[in-house]
Formats: sequence, C-alpha cells, structure tokens
Amino acid sequence: MARLSVPRVMMALAGALLLTYAFAVAPRAAPAGREPAGSTAPPRPAPAVFPPEGKTFIGIMTREGPYDFTPVEAFTAAAQRQPQVMLFSAGWAATPFDRALFDRISGRGMLPMLGWEPWDQRVDEEHRRKGLKNRDIDKIRANQPGYRLSRIADGSLDGHLRSWAEGIRSLGYPVAIRFAHEMNGDWYPWCESVNGNRPGDYVRAWRHVHDLFEEVGATNVIWVWSPNVRWDDSDPKLSAFYPGDAYVDWVGLSGYYGTGAFAAYLSFDAIFKRSIDEIRTFSRRPLVVTETGASDAGGRKAEWITETFRVLPSHPDVIGVIWFEVNKERDWRIVSSPAVARAFAKAVAVAQYDFGWSPDTVPRTDLQR
Repeated sequence: MARLSVPRVMMALAGALLLTYAFAVAPRAAPAGREPAGSTAPPRPAPAVFPPEGKTFIGIMTREGPYDFTPVEAFTAAAQRQPQVMLFSAGWAATPFDRALFDRISGRGMLPMLGWEPWDQRVDEEHRRKGLKNRDIDKIRANQPGYRLSRIADGSLDGHLRSWAEGIRSLGYPVAIRFAHEMNGDWYPWCESVNGNRPGDYVRAWRHVHDLFEEVGATNVIWVWSPNVRWDDSDPKLSAFYPGDAYVDWVGLSGYYGTGAFAAYLSFDAIFKRSIDEIRTFSRRPLVVTETGASDAGGRKAEWITETFRVLPSHPDVIGVIWFEVNKERDWRIVSSPAVARAFAKAVAVAQYDFGWSPDTVPRTDLQR
C-alpha cells in the first residue's frame, strides 16, 4: 500500500472534518406535510381523505370483475355517475396475485376492493353448472378442510398469504381487502359453524392475516370486515367475529331486498338498521354497505332504490354503498329496466356522491364528528 505524504494527510483530515460538520449541522429532510423550522417554503398539503367529509362513495361489483369492464360501462351510463370503488373476488385455490387486475381498476379512477376468499371457489362453480339448488351447494362448498380457519391461523397457508402481501405492497396505492366476508352464516368454509371450525377461530385467522401483511410492509391495505345483515335471532352476536378496531379500518354489511327472509318489501332500515345498531355497540369504524341490490319480483325495485338513497343521509356513518350489478338468483342490476336505471340515476345525482378517487388519497378511518 502506498504511503500518503504529510500535505496529503492534512488535506484528507480537513476534508473529513468538513464532512463531519456538514452532517452534524445540516437540517434533515422534513416529513411530508412539514418543513424545517425557519423555512420559507409553504407546507406540503395533507393528502386528500377518501371519501371526503360528508360524502358517500358508490361502488360496483360485477360477475366479470376487472377482466371485462363492459358491465361497469353500462352501469356508469345508466347511473350517469362513475363509481369510485370496484369490488371483485378472488379465491385462494386458483387465483395467484396479478398486479394487472388492480391496475386496471385504479387506472379507471376506482379504488380496488378485493373480496379475498379462503376456499376453492371452483367447487361452487362446478356444482352450479350441474344445476344444484343453492342450499345443497352451500352444504357442499362449506366443507373444505384444507381451508379450515385453524390452518390459516397457525401459518399453514402463509406461502399464499405472503405472495399476495408482497404483491399488494408493490402496488404503491391503497387497496381495500374484504377478507372472508359473511362469516356469520353457514355457507362458506370460513364460517365457524361449519368445516370443523371452532368459536374464536375466525378472529384468530383474521388477526394472523393482518399481522402477516404488516410484517411484510403491506401498509397500503384498507381492512374491511363484512358480515351479513341479521335475518333472525338464532345467529350469533356479530361481536363474536369482530377482530377489534386495531385490526379493521372499515366495517361492512351485505344485505338485499327481494330474496330469502327479505323477499317481501322491506325498507333499507328494516333490512340494515338492526345490524348497524349492533355494530355500533363494539366498533366506531366507518361503515360500508359492501353488497346490496334489489329484486323487481314484486315490481317495487325502483321504489326501493329511491327510498334507500333518500334515507342514507340519516346514516352519516355510512361512507359507501357497493351495488351488486349481477343477474344471479335475481336480476339485481340497475340496467334491468329503464325505470330502475332512471330511479338510480336520479337518486345519486346529488352532491353527496359527486367526487372522485385517486391513488394519492388516504382512507377515512374515523367516524365524522
């Protein structure tokens, strides 16, 4: 190794001292939205909140999802309003993470909401093609021991979880995950009353999934907990399935007018209010109607839509409504008739629904005061 001459040593020492001084006294970069003391630069604006205060988003779910936007375009034309959220489902057995699905939705100005379903959805699809009755299909598809809640909670399925967590983290924009919805029923293998599951397993599984995403750094997730509305007094209390506000950002409810226990005409409040009131005994998170639709079997679909959107302002904690734009069991779509489309378009043609979504927004996670 060559030796340095004395002058060169002195110059090197002086340079090192200058670098040390600069590092010690130079101001560090300010966090977003804040500037160093004494700076003349204006503070950076805080990111916009979604949805804005006093607003309610409109969402859509279609059979085709992000593979074909034709139904979304038909809905938008009928509603005369662009939905701000798009919900689509993915089962764990046959759906690897695919960034393109999320980018297609966000590229159209909609927040992607993933209905993430821990099961083999092909079992359901196969038996529907055979023409089995819904109740018979429910019993078959709910028995999937490979997707038992205890296997999710104990880490047996972490390879799949991790691949999705890393993929969603890489998106760089918010994504809502509606994990294992309608857990208070008995028609999915993640319900505690079927598939060898036990009381408490659902909460343990939810918290494990949430914690793994946090560990991977997928902090851009909006966690959506979404039971079915109560239909009688026999089902367990919703609080038994709630992971806690520390693990949930939005609470949700699925409920429809025109089928099952709600086949007769019932208002929005008759279907939803009891469950909303129950949720408010244990959670203060904003609420989303994560699935709804109306049948026209009784000829009152347009009336139900008009009444529903008239009463929504009396529920300021409801920040979004996702319409099930699918012809399945019943034709729930707003494009089912011109009268229904007109009723929906008129109902949402007010300022409450007039705003957009962009990838740089942050989710509203607290109830408005």
